[in-house]
Amino acid sequence: MSLSKSIIALTLGATSAISAFTVPVEPAKAGVAIGISVGFAPPPLPVYVQPPIPAPGYLWTPGYWGYGAAGYYWVPGVWARPPAVGLLWTPGYWGFAGGVYGWHAGYWGPHVGFYGGVNYGFGFGGIGFVGGEWRGGTFAYNSAVTNISNTHITNVYNNTRVVNENTVANASHASFNGAGGVTRDASPEEQRFAGERHTQPTANQLAHATAASRDRGQLASVNHGSPATTAEARPAAYRTTAQEHARTQPITTADRAEGRANPNGREANQDQRIANGLKTGQMTSGEAERAERTQSRIDRQVHNDRAANGGRLTGQERQQIGREQNAASRQIYNEKHNGNAVRPNAIDNREANQQQRTANGLRSGRETSGEAARTNRRQAAVAQRVHNERTANGGTLNNQQRRQANRQMNRNSRQIYNQKHNGRNA
Repeated sequence: MSLSKSIIALTLGATSAISAFTVPVEPAKAGVAIGISVGFAPPPLPVYVQPPIPAPGYLWTPGYWGYGAAGYYWVPGVWARPPAVGLLWTPGYWGFAGGVYGWHAGYWGPHVGFYGGVNYGFGFGGIGFVGGEWRGGTFAYNSAVTNISNTHITNVYNNTRVVNENTVANASHASFNGAGGVTRDASPEEQRFAGERHTQPTANQLAHATAASRDRGQLASVNHGSPATTAEARPAAYRTTAQEHARTQPITTADRAEGRANPNGREANQDQRIANGLKTGQMTSGEAERAERTQSRIDRQVHNDRAANGGRLTGQERQQIGREQNAASRQIYNEKHNGNAVRPNAIDNREANQQQRTANGLRSGRETSGEAARTNRRQAAVAQRVHNERTANGGTLNNQQRRQANRQMNRNSRQIYNQKHNGRNA
C-alpha cells in the first residue's frame, strides 16, 4: 500500500444522545441540516489504510466521529453500494459555530457537495471527490487514491493532478470545520449542489453507524483517538465484530459519564472565546489577563486532579470543574459586553493568536491541561503588563514597550510550540 493512500499522506471531534445518522431531515436539505450539537470538539481524524475494494460498483464512504449516549465514537470507513447508479456520497462533517460543534449529515446525490473542507483522504481531500467517476452506468476508479489491489477490476485510471488540486492541507488532522479546525467556506458550486435532490444514507449505512455506537472500542473516551476498528471492507463484517464486542465488553455507565464530559474541550472553548474577544476588541488586555489567569487556575486544577487519579477525573471533580468553568464563562461574557472596547492592534492580535494556538493544542490533544496552565499564566503576565503600560501612557504603548511585549510573546510562542511537540499528548 503506498503512503498516498493513507489519510496522513493526503494531508499532507449541549449534547444529544442520538446517532449521527438518525436525524430526520428533508431530502433536499440533508447536506445542510444540523442534527446534533456538542459542547466540545471531536478528536482528530485517526490515521488508517483503506481496505481493498470488495467488488466493482462499491464506493468509498470515509470514517468519521459520530456522537451518542457515550460521547464521540468512530464509525469505520467502509465500502458501500450507492442506492442508484450515478449517485455520489457527500460525507457528513462537524462545524464549529456559536460555541458548539454541530453535525451536518452526509447524503447521496448527483454531485459531491460541501463537507466542511475536512480532508478525509482516499479521494475526499476536502474539495469534492477525486476517487473515481461515473462513466455511463459503470463507475471508474482513480488508482491514485483508491486501493484496488488484489482485485480484478479493470475500469481504472490514474490521475494524480486532480488529487493535488483538490486537497486541503490538514497537518493537524482536524475533524471539524471552523475556528481551531479547517477554515474553508463552501464554493458557489458547492452551494448550488446543496439545492439538488439528495437521498438519505442506505439501510446498511444506518446499521453500520448504529453498530459502531455500541462498540466500546470505538468510543473516544476509551480509545483516546485510536479506534479499535478504523476501516472495514464490508459493513456486514464489521457488524459481526461490533456485536461480539458489545457482548464481551459492554459500554458501562462510567463510559457514558466519561464520554459526555470533556474538560479539555471546555478549556479550549474558553481560550477560543478570549482569543475572539481580543481580535474584535470586545476584551481589553486587562480583561484578557483576568480571564487567562482564571483559565490557568482551572487548567492546573484539572491537571492535579488527573495526576492524583491515574489520568482521570472523578464524577465529583468533573462537577466542580464544570461549576468553575460556568463561572469563568459568565466572566468572559460580562467582560465582552461591559462596553469597554478597544481598537485591536498588533499586540492585541498577537495575544489573540497565542490564545488560539492554546485552544488548538487542547482540542487536538497536543497540549495537556498542565501545559495549558503554564501558557495561560504566562499570557496573563504579558496581558497585565500591556494593560498597565497602556493605562500609564493614555492608552498606547511606546516603541520600547512594544518591543518588550513582543519579546515576551516570542518566548511564549516558543513555549507553546515546544509543548505541542514534546510527545506529551492528552
